[in-house]
Amino acid sequence: MDLASIIGVVGALVVITVVMILDGGSPAELFEMPQAILLVVAGALVAAVVSQPMSALGNIPKWFMIGFFEKGKHDPAETINLLSGMADKARREGLLALEEEAKKIEDDFLKRGIMMVVDGVDPAQVRAILEIEIKHMHERHEQGGIGFFNAVGGYAPTFGIIGTVMALVTVLKALDDPGSLGPKIAGAFLATLWGILSANVLWLPLAGKLSLRNQEEVNYYHMLLEGILALQAGENPRVVKDKLSAFLAPKERASTEAAAKA
Repeated sequence: MDLASIIGVVGALVVITVVMILDGGSPAELFEMPQAILLVVAGALVAAVVSQPMSALGNIPKWFMIGFFEKGKHDPAETINLLSGMADKARREGLLALEEEAKKIEDDFLKRGIMMVVDGVDPAQVRAILEIEIKHMHERHEQGGIGFFNAVGGYAPTFGIIGTVMALVTVLKALDDPGSLGPKIAGAFLATLWGILSANVLWLPLAGKLSLRNQEEVNYYHMLLEGILALQAGENPRVVKDKLSAFLAPKERASTEAAAKA
């Protein structure tokens, strides 16, 4: 579970609740017009679906899970130790000795890169092929979950305004009953409130979290790319570890050293 996402959303709702109470209102007032919530949430989601291909619709639950529950799925420290160990084996036994180890690797990107090295593919071609794969992965993520949640966050305030205008049309039909205008006008603006609230507490932060996960994955695969090329160049295992550790934050580098000694 990604506690940062949970704490952020819950914290924002707590702040809004406290402010409403301090202003003399009640959090229950937010739910006085469930039709406004339905219009804003369902309307924004359906509008954002238009921007996605039909094949991507099944990924929407997965995008939610990544935003709220999935931490970084790669362990850079473990991978660095793996690559430095392979570098040591390659220097002692040659690149062909890596073939059996490569077959045990679960990461398709790393396995493909190692196998190209074993097969003697030119280093420039190895780099070009793997960089193309990283580039297209990044673009898929940008057009997928990140683009989807950004779209929902953009449509939600607009649907809030639509809901407010619709409610005000009804209010204007009741001008012969001045006593009821106040509550009806207040209720009309709940749609706008929900549009802005959902966009800035849920949809746009989710897009930001997926963007962060995307950048982490891109950085991880760039690290793998450098490690693969270092293996092919026959670099010293210590140099390989130091080069790849440069991709990590200082605390992560310490965990790499600890894992190597274990």
